[in-house]
Amino acid sequence: MPPSTSKPTRIAVLADSDTRWKWGALTAARIAPGPSMETAPGKDAQVGPELSGFLLRGRATPTARQLAEVGVRADSLREVTAVEFLRAMAEEEYDVLVLALVGGGVQAMLHGLRRVWEGRERRPVVVTGYVGVVYEKLADGLLLRHGADLVLANSRQDAERFRAVYEGVGADASSVTEVALPFLGGAAYEGEHDPYTVVFAVQPSVPDSRRDRTYLLDRLIRHARLHPEREVLLKLRSKPGEHTTHIEEQPYQKLVQRLDPPANFRLVYGNMGEVLDRTDLLVTISSTAALESLHRRIPTVVLTDLGIREVLGNHHFVGSGCLASWDQLDAGHRPVADEEWVARQGVATGGPPSGGGSYESAFDVARERVAKLLAAPELPSLAPYYTPATAPGYLPGILARHHLGPDGSPLPGAPAHDKEPGPVRQIVRRAARGAYRHGVQRVAPVIRRMGEL
Repeated sequence: MPPSTSKPTRIAVLADSDTRWKWGALTAARIAPGPSMETAPGKDAQVGPELSGFLLRGRATPTARQLAEVGVRADSLREVTAVEFLRAMAEEEYDVLVLALVGGGVQAMLHGLRRVWEGRERRPVVVTGYVGVVYEKLADGLLLRHGADLVLANSRQDAERFRAVYEGVGADASSVTEVALPFLGGAAYEGEHDPYTVVFAVQPSVPDSRRDRTYLLDRLIRHARLHPEREVLLKLRSKPGEHTTHIEEQPYQKLVQRLDPPANFRLVYGNMGEVLDRTDLLVTISSTAALESLHRRIPTVVLTDLGIREVLGNHHFVGSGCLASWDQLDAGHRPVADEEWVARQGVATGGPPSGGGSYESAFDVARERVAKLLAAPELPSLAPYYTPATAPGYLPGILARHHLGPDGSPLPGAPAHDKEPGPVRQIVRRAARGAYRHGVQRVAPVIRRMGEL
């Protein structure tokens, strides 16, 4: 039987970074049947679904500050290992589960969930997808996500590509569902602010070299000097010691300490939507922030200074009308986005959502599919494309990273597979995680740089 209309839809979100928590929680709000959670980016409001958050323990587990910056409040939130999460899914009942993880994490959870839900009369509807622009590892990432009831595509273009990949390998493509990025919104751009504000939105891993990052920082500071009447902001994703979805080995905060920026240059943190409220020109290499900016019709530039290359992800914006260099920006260039290109990216060409607009309707099909699956008398077992028969040399390694065997069961010695961790174990675990993060962020980059000497 479908869930009672008198009870809120119970949704669980498993995320492995601050960005994916933001995507997962906001996606849950938009696809939940019944009353909408009406959670706008940067706002703490909730009406409707009951949201339980699970943060997968690892190098990118978000800090309290990062969670607060996202601006999405859950009814409950806890940090778990993969095995602990699977145990919770076996013991607790939910209507919908959103897996906001990297591809390998999704695949491991699909196999683990198939095992813990075996023989159960009802199970949650499983949803997964991508946080932003899909510009690399298309086939690999998609096949690792195959097996979920809904694989969300953030645009018409992505939906077409996703179906082509699944159909090309003989996998069921019916799970592919077109939606849009769930965190678009905010006020439409209505004209220049005082002062005129230029924002450079950084990315943790693109570009990754010190030379390229220093170049971009130099050009940003040069732009500030050339235009003293403008406010020039460097929008940062994380503070030193924090991790996001990707490792940042050369933080801009450290690079800027060696320079002497002018008074109209500042570093800013915080919710991207709030920064866009005062932006007149958004500049980036290939960040999803560009799509947020385009949605508001803010002039947006994707830089070509380092080339238009797949490794940078800016090749995705070919045809957008947004590609330009710092030289052009210094000379006063203002880009005009191509309307047809923008429409294919799932970005509203008519401005931000206004209730029933093209953006809001982008989630209607997904919401209807979830409601239909919840109303079904029974759901089939999860059936990922990868199995021990189809990928015997690949799948076991994917599962083992999450301490799962080929059948999705916990491997011997898996963390907390048999009981809840006690107080001492929790303290040791926190210390170990801190040491691990220090090794990833501080020690490993030094070793890599020494190897390049």
